[in-house]
Amino acid sequence: MNYLSVEQVSKSFGDRTLFSNITFGLSKGDKVALVARNGSGKSTLLNIITGRETADSGQSVFRKDIHWTYVDQTCVLNESLDILDNVLSAQTPVLKAITAYEHALLEQESNHSEAAATRLQEATDTMNRLQAWDHEYRIKDMLSRLQLNDLSQPVATLSGGQRKRVALARALAQDPDLLILDEPTNHLDVDMIEWLEDYLANKNLTLLLVTHDRYFLDRVCNRIVELDRGNLHPYQGNYSYYIEKKAERQQAEASEWEKLHNTYRRELEWVRRMPKARTTKSVSRVNAFDSLEERLKKRHQDQQVRMSVKVTRLGTKIVELHKIKKVYGNKPILQDLSYVFKPGEKLGVVGPNGVGKSTFLQLLLGQTEPDTGKVILGETVVFGHFSQHDPVFEDRKKVIDVVRDIADYIPMANGSKLTASQLLLQFGFSNETQFNYVYKLSGGERRRLHLMTVLMKNPNFLVLDEPTNDLDIDTLAVLEDFLLDYAGCLVVVTHDRYFMDKLVDHVFAFEGEGKVRDFPGNYTEYRSWKAEEDARVTAQKQAAVTEEKVKPVQAAAARKMTFKERQEMKELDSLLPQLEKEKHDLEIALTEGKADYTEIARMAARLEQVNAELDEKGMRWLELQELDGAG
Repeated sequence: MNYLSVEQVSKSFGDRTLFSNITFGLSKGDKVALVARNGSGKSTLLNIITGRETADSGQSVFRKDIHWTYVDQTCVLNESLDILDNVLSAQTPVLKAITAYEHALLEQESNHSEAAATRLQEATDTMNRLQAWDHEYRIKDMLSRLQLNDLSQPVATLSGGQRKRVALARALAQDPDLLILDEPTNHLDVDMIEWLEDYLANKNLTLLLVTHDRYFLDRVCNRIVELDRGNLHPYQGNYSYYIEKKAERQQAEASEWEKLHNTYRRELEWVRRMPKARTTKSVSRVNAFDSLEERLKKRHQDQQVRMSVKVTRLGTKIVELHKIKKVYGNKPILQDLSYVFKPGEKLGVVGPNGVGKSTFLQLLLGQTEPDTGKVILGETVVFGHFSQHDPVFEDRKKVIDVVRDIADYIPMANGSKLTASQLLLQFGFSNETQFNYVYKLSGGERRRLHLMTVLMKNPNFLVLDEPTNDLDIDTLAVLEDFLLDYAGCLVVVTHDRYFMDKLVDHVFAFEGEGKVRDFPGNYTEYRSWKAEEDARVTAQKQAAVTEEKVKPVQAAAARKMTFKERQEMKELDSLLPQLEKEKHDLEIALTEGKADYTEIARMAARLEQVNAELDEKGMRWLELQELDGAG
């Protein structure tokens, strides 16, 4: 069943063609990723598909009877509503029923009038009819997973990351047939990403997304569509399959380009010795030569990022942390952290949002002071800081002037020098783009320019705070290769698990309450260890609880049963089956969902009491049974 058809869609901005005559479709159950370099038009294509922008030609059509929703990077929310009302704001029957029930419940709690009770009963009846109780539970679980716990908080007070999570929750709450996501993992921590990954991989929905998260692509998507130089290349498989087949395609293209180069050299020689008086045949051949030359020039300018800037030599003393303590209010961020950085080490920093990762970076960079302890810097340390926040450039400045403001010539690792223009070419900025104004750059291109300005200052200690946000996969791959060979120290905070796994020697795991664990290994190895450790601790707690329950039974076995205890045992022999039957009847009634809200609440409360009584009476019966056996 076809859910979306994109037919012969083209889009240009001035003389620049983003894509031409693009055609593809999505069928029910497809989970498709759109990948491309920054500035290629990924977000523009999504906006055209969803009707937010107009194509120059062609059309995109959704199947009429499906429900689709789109989460872009702007996250427009209703500023007058709180988190929960924004999430429930879509006009689907189930969400309208949940909204009405939540409002009726609040009214009933504050106003015990007959009218309020009637509205609550009507809302409860609607919830029962639509079987919406499970959906409401799943929405609140989703909000908890996305760390949106204060559901009454006005969205006007939220940070950019929180707003992105609210927009994502609003889309997922609608249970759409087709979900379109633009960089959904930005502003999520790793726990959230892994939850979303599992949710989308196991959910029966159709998906179109743009993301640079390669583990996410590998585990969620069954098709990859690459937008490359205005053309689409489809791959029927996940990210690993795409990488394999793309390499084969590029090898074939390289062979074809080599043939074109050979043809170009022969034709160039012919053009140079051709007489001025041209025949019709020779004019046709010259025109063909000009077309070939234009193709080769375009190919030459389309270069990958290659970073080999010079690194200032580090001395023996780099950065030392001595018993660092930092507290905000009553919340401990760091408690007695001591560490001495070694030359060339690569450290990953992991942990949930809000546990102190950014504060740690600020302490390293001298942007904040510890409450107690010392941060000692070596004399040769030159920091390079790549911030997660949008870089601040003058919008009316040309791209090449941003680089020239730092230096006209940049020293490379091999001793050579590059001009500002040559360096920009190596960072993927064509001659045309170099003379564009900054405001014309895409978000990813601005991030790439920011990265370039950091590296060209020859730092020997790189601090990268979420460097992968908005960078395309090609740029990430080359950045990884550069960092693998980087001779200086590296500290990186990132939610990109692939990026961290490839680079770091060890991780600082921020576990809350100021505790930082230095784990020898990459992120995936840390997560595996943590899962095993959590399972071990849980097993120990369960064993301890069991032991505490068994102790009274063992103590009772050491003496004989009294007459009063025999009477108690007879009563329990009669009571326990009654409680089991009552529990069974309550569970059946709650499952059927035929009772009104008040009765459901009463039965749920009684079921909780019955379970508690069964635990208590059952344990007492075991104690008496032991005594009886001992007697």
